[in-house]
Amino acid sequence: MQYSVAAFRFHFAQEWEQELFLQDLCDIGFDCFDGDQAYIPTHLLNDQQLHELVAHTDGVELISVSLCPNDNWNATWEQEHGEQIIPIHSPSMGYKEVVIHPHCAFGAGYHETTSMLIDALTLRGDMTHLAVLDNGCGTGILGIVASVLGATVTALDIDEKSVENTQENALLNSVNIAVQQGDTPIPGQYDIILSNIHRNILLAQMPLYARYLKSQGELWLSGFFPSDSPTLIAEAQKVGLTLILQSQRGDWCMLQLKREC
Repeated sequence: MQYSVAAFRFHFAQEWEQELFLQDLCDIGFDCFDGDQAYIPTHLLNDQQLHELVAHTDGVELISVSLCPNDNWNATWEQEHGEQIIPIHSPSMGYKEVVIHPHCAFGAGYHETTSMLIDALTLRGDMTHLAVLDNGCGTGILGIVASVLGATVTALDIDEKSVENTQENALLNSVNIAVQQGDTPIPGQYDIILSNIHRNILLAQMPLYARYLKSQGELWLSGFFPSDSPTLIAEAQKVGLTLILQSQRGDWCMLQLKREC
C-alpha cells in the first residue's frame, strides 16, 4: 500500500492539545505517527480536508505533504525502534514475555491506549477456551497477548502491512492467530472483542460488536478521550451492551462493556 507523509510544526501549549489534533488526523485517515510526522494511505489523502483541519487548529503548521518511498519509510522507523519485549505479569499464569517487531509507529505496546488493554488482559489471566477478536490489530500485540494467555484469536486490520506484521509477530511468539484484511469486524461468536481504534469507527461498528458477542461476552474499547465516553456508552446501550468498567491513563480512556443476553 502506498503511503504519504505529512510533516508538521507544533506550538501547542498543552500536551493534550496535540493528542486531540492526532485524533482529528485519525478521523481523516491518518494511521501512523512518529513525532511531528503523520502517515496516511495515499488513496485516503484529501488535501483540502487536511488543510482545512490545520487552518482551524491553533498551534500547528503544515510543513509538507509527500509520497513515502515504499521501500524505506517503514524500514527507517523499524531501525530506530527495533524489537520490543513486552513483559506480561499475570496473577494466574505467572511471568511471560511477548516479543513485538513493529512495522508502524503505534502498536508496540507502550501507548496508553494499548497498555490499558494489555493490563486488562493480564488481569483476566487464563483465557483458555475463550474466543477473542482483535479488531484493528496493528502489530498484533493485543491478539498475541490473548493467545499467550490461552485464547483462540482472530485478528483483523484494514492495512495489508499490519496483517503481515501480525503474522510475523505471531510466529515470533509461537502462537497461532487467524489474520484477515478488512474494514469491518469478522463475523463470529466471541467471548471478548478488543477494538483499539478511534471513536468514529467504534461508533459505526457498535451494532456489529453486539451481534458478534456471545451471551455474557465483553467488548473492550480504547483509542479515544474521556470526553468521548458518554457518547460511546450511550451507543453501546442502544445495542444491549452494559458498562462494567471505565479506566483512564493519561489523556486516554478504555471501556469494558458486557452483553447480558
